[in-house]
Amino acid sequence: MKILRYSRFALLLVIPLLASCKRSTAEFISVKDPIVALTHVRVIDGTGSSSREDQTIIIESGRITAVGPTAEISIPASANSLDLSGHTAIPGLVGMHNHLFYATGRGDKYVNASESFPPLYLAAGVTTIRTAGSLQFDSDLAAKRSVENGELAGPKIHLTSLYFEHPPGQVLSSEQLMKALNIWGDQGATSFKVYENITRAELTAIIDAAHKRGLKVTGHVCAVGFRDAAQAGIDNLEHGLAVDTEFYSKKKVDECPSRSNWLPELARIDVKSAPVQDMIRELVERRVAVTSTLAIFEAFVEEKFELDSRMKDVLSEDAYADCVSRLADGKADPRWSRVWEVVLKKEMQFEREFVKAGGLLMTGVDPTGWGGVVAGFGDQRGLELLVQAGFSVEEAIRIGSLNGATFLGEADRIGTLEAGKQADIVIVRGNLASDIAAIRDVRLVFKDGTGYDPSKLIESVRGLVGQR
Repeated sequence: MKILRYSRFALLLVIPLLASCKRSTAEFISVKDPIVALTHVRVIDGTGSSSREDQTIIIESGRITAVGPTAEISIPASANSLDLSGHTAIPGLVGMHNHLFYATGRGDKYVNASESFPPLYLAAGVTTIRTAGSLQFDSDLAAKRSVENGELAGPKIHLTSLYFEHPPGQVLSSEQLMKALNIWGDQGATSFKVYENITRAELTAIIDAAHKRGLKVTGHVCAVGFRDAAQAGIDNLEHGLAVDTEFYSKKKVDECPSRSNWLPELARIDVKSAPVQDMIRELVERRVAVTSTLAIFEAFVEEKFELDSRMKDVLSEDAYADCVSRLADGKADPRWSRVWEVVLKKEMQFEREFVKAGGLLMTGVDPTGWGGVVAGFGDQRGLELLVQAGFSVEEAIRIGSLNGATFLGEADRIGTLEAGKQADIVIVRGNLASDIAAIRDVRLVFKDGTGYDPSKLIESVRGLVGQR
């Protein structure tokens, strides 16, 4: 969850296209047969249904052609059969707040991660991402093309624009808004990102123009509350209740209050109260999706937070040292940590209430803040936290797969393990249905029927994340 301070309109951030040499993903591929049979595997299919034991999945030409009890599935004679007893298969995860940049310098600087993050996402089982906000659109676009050309190992990428944002008190003209929107839309953005200081009028103009192009708008709003954003027609709200300022007693129209003022008040809110429940109903009735980013919120609970041990392998020495130093400071002075701990619990409760009311909840890592979470590992932690929040493992997997696919309009192709779908499949060792922590032990990731070795993907970015 970044705190961006722009002195100029985001469109004016001109970043040159990164040059890259021709590479190949072949070294990371461990399974590439025309027909593959995954036998004796436990299946969590992404629909929210209970896990099924001793299943077999047939993959042919990049698609799933059959899923069912092993005893009932006919395995083609030419298939490469993999005995996956003791493993669980889930759909490839669909990360809906998955940037290609990372926070360093204790959260004071953002660095490009368009080459190091894609392999990490894929290694963790994230086979599709939406960038949900870009700082270097050309770089993100180059990464997308490199993945599609087989030069960079990574997930399928849905591009989001740079941030629509400006300093407090300024206003963007309709000409500026339309110019930016059309430039990014013409370059391949499928969604647009609005940020904290965007006003109701600006938001409405952006939404109307995006919808005319058949594209969507998501936002980390602040000057505008969730209900106002929903009434303006926004498609997706990021982070959830933990960033909604509309309940702040001193909130002013079109003004983003200081977090130090409104967050303590939010910590005292009753999620079951009529105002919050009314907001939830408004979002559901207007079909506004919410993206869960629990992993980044947990990182602000420094008093109890611990860095994922795997981060030391992928971060540069300086970036890792920054994280250790920043976390130590947070533990030494836990006042804000304790506020965030309460807010995290409120956010978990909000997400349960939102889903119970019929809302579409998705998930993503948001690898920002002070650097405490990174691509892939944070996506896995987000699923663990959804289970801690009270969702079943099967519900958490649906939130992390099918729900994102549904929002992207791709539920007929990805998001579940069903015959006819693309073979985006994650194999984890252990019984994921009874232990969500098994999500960290990914052994094989299929994207469009090609199986990638997670350990080789992670090794390929050793020490590279956070390099300045």
